[in-house]
Amino acid sequence: MYYIVESKKSMDQAAADLEAAIVRNGFGVMHVHDLGNTLRSKGVSFQNQCKVFEICNPIQASRVLAADLRINMALPCRISVFADAAGTKLGLIRPINMLKALSDDPALLEVAQEVEEKTIRMIDEAR
Repeated sequence: MYYIVESKKSMDQAAADLEAAIVRNGFGVMHVHDLGNTLRSKGVSFQNQCKVFEICNPIQASRVLAADLRINMALPCRISVFADAAGTKLGLIRPINMLKALSDDPALLEVAQEVEEKTIRMIDEAR
């Protein structure tokens, strides 16, 4: 269900390298959520660092939405960079598994396969 790798890089370096890999692989960064800072700003004690990158490839997204508009609730794709006592990690929920849970449309599974290959490549390039 998950694809998670460890990195020897700092959290900031892994996040910067991920952003570059996203662009290199034909996707765009729509937003980066800094969950740690957001939680701490709300008075919640949260020690770890965690940034969630919302990413999108417009062509792939339009293919998914044309097949089943309800899938909009699973978009955009997300890749996380997070750090805990064990170090920095990058990960995602595999698009194939997610879409299989939502639809059995072969066209959607084809798009999910393409997106999964690219998003895993992005993580591997940034690690």
